[in-house]
Amino acid sequence: MPITKHRTLDYLTLEWGTYIERFHRLSKAEQAERLKTIGFESFRDMLAHILAWWDQGMVPIMAIAEGREYERKKYDFDVFNAEAVAKYKGWGEREFMAQFEKTRQASKAGIQSLKEAAFENRRLRSWANGIFIHHAREHLVALSRFMTVDLLENEWAEYLSDFENLEEGKKKEFLSKQGFDDFHDLVAHVIGWWEEGARIISGILNTPAFTWTDPAADEYNIELTKKYKHWSDEDLFKHYHNVRVALIDLVATLPDDAFLNSDIEGWLAADVVSHYDDHPVPR
Repeated sequence: MPITKHRTLDYLTLEWGTYIERFHRLSKAEQAERLKTIGFESFRDMLAHILAWWDQGMVPIMAIAEGREYERKKYDFDVFNAEAVAKYKGWGEREFMAQFEKTRQASKAGIQSLKEAAFENRRLRSWANGIFIHHAREHLVALSRFMTVDLLENEWAEYLSDFENLEEGKKKEFLSKQGFDDFHDLVAHVIGWWEEGARIISGILNTPAFTWTDPAADEYNIELTKKYKHWSDEDLFKHYHNVRVALIDLVATLPDDAFLNSDIEGWLAADVVSHYDDHPVPR
């Protein structure tokens, strides 16, 4: 996955910059349900957790970029997160929200000040990914067009080569953990769910009376393995990229209000975001 200055800035601007607004578009019931799924009692507690990690992560990012020493810590994540929430408990709502935005802007300015070459450092990239890019997926409350296209153009674009670059032993270990006999079957599984999601999204957009039945996952996965069993790897992998590009085109042309449709948003969040993190190739 490419972790660059430009991409990090895009997350700070396009993803995190609209994060609060997108959350507040949800109904109160949906807000509560999504926060419960992520594991926070309130949206404010989650924002406190997020900005605390931004503050924490920018210290090593700037030190690495400037060639300075910094304290390397071993984190007890539960303790750190609890302290972050407790720190802002007594703050007024307006004051706290201003602090969140101030921290976002400060982080953005810090990243903007870095040279592109700073992102050649693996530890710096790890921090940038952890607190700005991957963290946005961990705390996804309302899917954005930006994140959907970003994952298709980056993580999913490099998925096949990421696997190919693994040592043979690592490939076998990865596939065993994923529950697939071979990489061909895993790729077929990904393609099939993309195609089904695109079919349903197009149906919702184009046919007012469109209905569908969610596939039974286990049975559908078996069908996908059979469907593509006799395809060569070359043809399957070419099809993978064709379907990925078609999905990018579909997402790019969706009307803005499509992301307010819970069915469309749900399919994209499951097929593009969650599904990637269900099958991450180790690096």
